[in-house]
Amino acid sequence: MNRPDDARLTPARIAVLFLSGVLIGGGAILPGISGGVLAVIFGFYRPMMELLAHPVRAIPKYWKMFVPVGIGWVIGFFGFAKLIELIFGANETVGTWLFIGLILGTVPQLHKEAGEQGRTASCFWAMGIAFAAVFGILLFVRIGTLPKVVPSPGWFIFCGVLWGLSLVVPGMSSSSPLMALGLLVPLTTAIAEFDIPVIGLWLLGLVGTVVILARIVNSLFERRYGIMYHIVVGVTIASTLIIIPLSYPDAKTALLSALCCAAGVAIAYGLSRLEGLKDAGNAPQEEAEEKER
Repeated sequence: MNRPDDARLTPARIAVLFLSGVLIGGGAILPGISGGVLAVIFGFYRPMMELLAHPVRAIPKYWKMFVPVGIGWVIGFFGFAKLIELIFGANETVGTWLFIGLILGTVPQLHKEAGEQGRTASCFWAMGIAFAAVFGILLFVRIGTLPKVVPSPGWFIFCGVLWGLSLVVPGMSSSSPLMALGLLVPLTTAIAEFDIPVIGLWLLGLVGTVVILARIVNSLFERRYGIMYHIVVGVTIASTLIIIPLSYPDAKTALLSALCCAAGVAIAYGLSRLEGLKDAGNAPQEEAEEKER
């Protein structure tokens, strides 16, 4: 089994890591899409959480993986921030189905990884409760009536807090509630235009949230792997179902949506197969510790 820190990183593998980073960064900025979920399904969530919680321990172990993923994330995040109005203005439905396909193509592998250390009744209860809770919250955000707010320094810090939560809690899409509050466009415009004061406020909320929660979440994964990963499965399924478009203006849009979904499934399947990326990103923590010893 290849480890993320394996020195034998081939060009193909580096390309896969980079492309996965682009998709995760894009997922972080796109409405209704969770960058945390994409990090999970592409195999980077646990290494990312270890990096945030224990950077001194994680950097020597995973740095060869994080470099191409990190570069891809930056390009995907800022690139999609620049293109978000164009993409979703042209056809939000078709673009959403592409990301749904990406998630659907990797859910079976995610479910397999959740059972690496066995499954108990508690795991399935946790998955069901997580699904119900997240689906209910996201459904309220989607159909509920939330007041629009006027962008201000405090609200931009709040945007960062939501983004930090979306990094630590897979399945939570920061863009959806921000879009409902009327903050998404002002924030993405500021990011695309490199508005330093706004980006600084946003990063303050994001980094503060991650620093507070990352160590707690990482500890829970180490102590209750099966339960935590089944929670992630439930959250992933709920956050995917909630973004499914329910209306289509014409048959052409429906056909393009189906084709994009199929393309997303194919891309995800290819990413999961190339160079054993899945196994590298999601190996049990015990194996990593054994290798260090």
